[in-house]
Amino acid sequence: MSKLVFLFFALLIGLSYIFNLDKSLSKKITIFSTMKESYINMMNDINSTQEKYFLQVSTIEKLQKDIKTLRNYKLLYEISQSKMDTLLSSIKGLKQKPYKVKIARVISYIDLNDFTKVWLDLPKTTNTIEALIFDEYAAGIVIYDNGRSKALLNGNEKSNYAVFIGSNNAPGIVHTSRNKKYLLIKYIPIAFNLNIGDEVITSGKDNIFFEGLKVGKVISISKFQDMQEVLILPYAKVLKEKYFHVYENNSQLIN
Repeated sequence: MSKLVFLFFALLIGLSYIFNLDKSLSKKITIFSTMKESYINMMNDINSTQEKYFLQVSTIEKLQKDIKTLRNYKLLYEISQSKMDTLLSSIKGLKQKPYKVKIARVISYIDLNDFTKVWLDLPKTTNTIEALIFDEYAAGIVIYDNGRSKALLNGNEKSNYAVFIGSNNAPGIVHTSRNKKYLLIKYIPIAFNLNIGDEVITSGKDNIFFEGLKVGKVISISKFQDMQEVLILPYAKVLKEKYFHVYENNSQLIN
């Protein structure tokens, strides 16, 4: 009887130990499961963060390239717009005139120490002297140079053409002056009465210009024994212009 009781209690103790061990393992397994889940979630978060980072880097690089491309297009647009504005400005004074004119673009200076001589983008096949015009103003002359158009702007010592001064149409010839801001009109007959503020226009007597193109206004008068000279402020600011018109008088022929 005593053996049976002992075995019964031993069985109870064993079962109690087994159930406690199962509970303990169950707790430990739950902890391990939670740790595993936390680890997986952490790795997912890390992977997601990396993907977001690389996506942001890629997006930033693409945006930087797009910005650079847009800047290039903007620059090209501004250059084209500037050329168009200059071109429209240069033709507005002649668009309603009946004369045959050609538009010409300045290519470059001929001598870097003389801004009054420039190459134009027009070919030239004859020795005729052509009129150089900006807006509605006389700007100089164009001469032949080995098949090219050489423009001698107002202020150049060889840019000479005939003009009328004032309401009496006093004749004179345009020359350069010491002060490059102005032009000197020489060989004006002493008999003509001149006044400060008189307007100077092309006379057409040189077979270069047609009559009536504006040149400038008189700012000073010098009288000599048999002739007089006037200093004028020209209308055309030729040194900064990029486009001109060229007019050729078909009746002119220089041998």
